[in-house]
Amino acid sequence: MRQHLEAVIFDWAGTIVDFGSFAPTQIFVDAFRTAFDFDLTLREARGPMGLGKWQHIEALGRDPVVGARWAAQFGRSMNDDDIRHLYDTFIPLQVERVGLHSALIPGALQTVNELRQQGHRLGSTTGYPRRVMTRLMALAAEQGYVPDCTVCADDLTAGARPGPWMALECVQRLGIGAVSHCVKVDDTVPGLAEGLNAGMWTVGVALSGSPAGWTLADCEAASQAQRAEVRERVGAVFRAAGAHFVIDTVADLPAVLDEIEHRLARGQRP
Repeated sequence: MRQHLEAVIFDWAGTIVDFGSFAPTQIFVDAFRTAFDFDLTLREARGPMGLGKWQHIEALGRDPVVGARWAAQFGRSMNDDDIRHLYDTFIPLQVERVGLHSALIPGALQTVNELRQQGHRLGSTTGYPRRVMTRLMALAAEQGYVPDCTVCADDLTAGARPGPWMALECVQRLGIGAVSHCVKVDDTVPGLAEGLNAGMWTVGVALSGSPAGWTLADCEAASQAQRAEVRERVGAVFRAAGAHFVIDTVADLPAVLDEIEHRLARGQRP
């Protein structure tokens, strides 16, 4: 069987849309304040990015700093009822505001169009639930981005990231011959772990994603030294997590895919 790439599976916020991944993170801050009058910083909200949103809230409750502050304010640890209330507060806010952060990241559409011209299938996975993605997919389609499939955090009973299940669901829906012919592109460690656990090549996005925490304007205004510092800081985390490649933004992906094609042709696997 000829060895070549068949599919690229993209994350959404911070990878294809929403430079800096501000839609989910800011709304976590707002949901905690609205539901419990609890102050959460944007940096703290970013910590578990990449997980499903229910799991994200659970992780925040287990965080040593956030959890200690929660216990000091309420006299107990965060419980399941708290998580449910936070989740039920978060989702309507997310649906309402996801359009404010739905712009495609510069270069995303050009990259996607190039991949289609090369015959690649396009999958996508996300920590967003289906209710949010219904709105975001419509907004992305208006800008020209329509992947061949989208798997959401609440679509599968097996669970979401960092497990492989959403990525493997894309493999089934797209009819891919081998997981080693797939590339997972993501801006978070759980999202990269999803691809690694599924046996795929993985590419981390350093400057447009949640760990960098930059708006597009921040990135464009940054000096070369500032970009290099963020690139190295985020890239070190991604490489330690097992990422095969790290790029600035999705606009830089085609050159990496060429290298993966060469590696496959030499018999290498992820």
